[in-house]
Amino acid sequence: MLSVISRRKLIRKFRSLGYRGPYSGGKHQFMVKGEKKIRIPNPHKSSDVSISLVKEILRQAKISIEEWDNA
Repeated sequence: MLSVISRRKLIRKFRSLGYRGPYSGGKHQFMVKGEKKIRIPNPHKSSDVSISLVKEILRQAKISIEEWDNA
């Protein structure tokens, strides 16, 4: 089940799914897995990432919600 997640936990989850990083690049940091490259949101006052943004990142990374929950 998706919920608001801290940026730190978001990065940990992607690492558990096999992504490396985050690396600096342009305006946003990114993480890499093979040919896939996903952008990570920049830290703000509230370091929480909204549900809608998590859904968008997962869609771009082609990761199912079930796969995300099990990571």
